[in-house]
Amino acid sequence: MKFNKYLAMLLGATLVLSACGDDSGDGDAADTEEAAGEESSGDGASLETNIVTIATGGSSGPYNIIATTLAEGYSNEFGVNSRTQTTGASAENLNLMADEKVEMSFVMSDALTQAVNGEETFSEPIDNIQQVAALYPNFVQLISTDGAGVDSVEDLKGKRVAVGDQNSGVEIATRAVLEAHGITYDDIEVDYLGYAEASEAMRGGQLDAAFLTSGLPNASVMELQNSVDLKIVPIEQEAVDVLSEDADYFEAMEIPADTYGNEEAVPTVAIMNALVVRSDMSEDDVYNLTKYMFENLERLGNAHQAANDINVETAEDSAVIDIHPGAQKYYDEQ
Repeated sequence: MKFNKYLAMLLGATLVLSACGDDSGDGDAADTEEAAGEESSGDGASLETNIVTIATGGSSGPYNIIATTLAEGYSNEFGVNSRTQTTGASAENLNLMADEKVEMSFVMSDALTQAVNGEETFSEPIDNIQQVAALYPNFVQLISTDGAGVDSVEDLKGKRVAVGDQNSGVEIATRAVLEAHGITYDDIEVDYLGYAEASEAMRGGQLDAAFLTSGLPNASVMELQNSVDLKIVPIEQEAVDVLSEDADYFEAMEIPADTYGNEEAVPTVAIMNALVVRSDMSEDDVYNLTKYMFENLERLGNAHQAANDINVETAEDSAVIDIHPGAQKYYDEQ
């Protein structure tokens, strides 16, 4: 009897303590995050900055889908104004960083390398950016339709081809792939179109082929396959060998079978994506932003499956420029 009485008192005290909480003032925020499916880092951190704008790409691309989820998390977790800005992707994003108009950007490693070296479309080096992480591979996806007569990259000669938005990461990669096959823009009819525009033009019979460079699957291609006889054109190992001679961020990969209804895997080339931040952001802020991202990878993967390929090991090892001290602090802890 005495034991039962003591147990009842103990349980009652536990319930009272649970109801009272720790008076930290975080109860409402936690409820809001739970209702939104948010996974919090739980350390109550705050940021010195009030704004975290993330430059992405087209509205239907993985950049924008993943970054939108990340921005919502930053807003809920840190109480800042975090949002995405849709753009023409990598090159535009890097120039926005240089002009200090955004705080973070999703970019491709080839464009990032060219930007810090002042090469190709970048007239001078961009020196106020550092890398947070290498993210996931962007697959070069050369799409066409049955009947267009495009079975290989060499078949693009004389064809009307979408190469991505002008000066975008897609276009930079497209030019490299064409050059590896001995093809220049003089050999094709060039259309500067993003994902959605290229898919719509192909649906209307106005294109023979289109280059898209993104994580898998690309929403625009998935939608397109419902209305045309879609063909994924291979990019063979020989071309990848040429590409990687001068740029080690190119890697041979495959578009898996059934990604877009394709019966077999299709060889192609991939380039790692990168998340970059302005160098003038504080070490503590970048540490907290980095920590939050890695502690919420499952949520990002639920937004778009390409994010499932993000992991701490490759995030640091596959970086192509200097890592921000705040991100490095997080990696050193792991």
